[in-house]
Amino acid sequence: DGKSNHVPYRDSKLTRILQDSLGGNTKTVMCANAGPADYNYDESLSTLRYASRAKNIKNKPVVNEDPKDAKLREHQEEIARLK
Repeated sequence: DGKSNHVPYRDSKLTRILQDSLGGNTKTVMCANAGPADYNYDESLSTLRYASRAKNIKNKPVVNEDPKDAKLREHQEEIARLK
């Protein structure tokens, strides 16, 4: 059909599925599977490039906490400290 089989990184379905995990407030583990057969060369190379780019994404997850709950926790810690 003349169309390219290459899907750009940002337009791939995998990126859309993982977008919250790859740059969001979570820790993510990625396992890349590459086959040794020569007919899998292009697919394996693409997988390894994707995994390499994903590995280079750095995020700093923090605990999501409601401000009211945070204030309550702070007061409980202060009460415990004062006892």
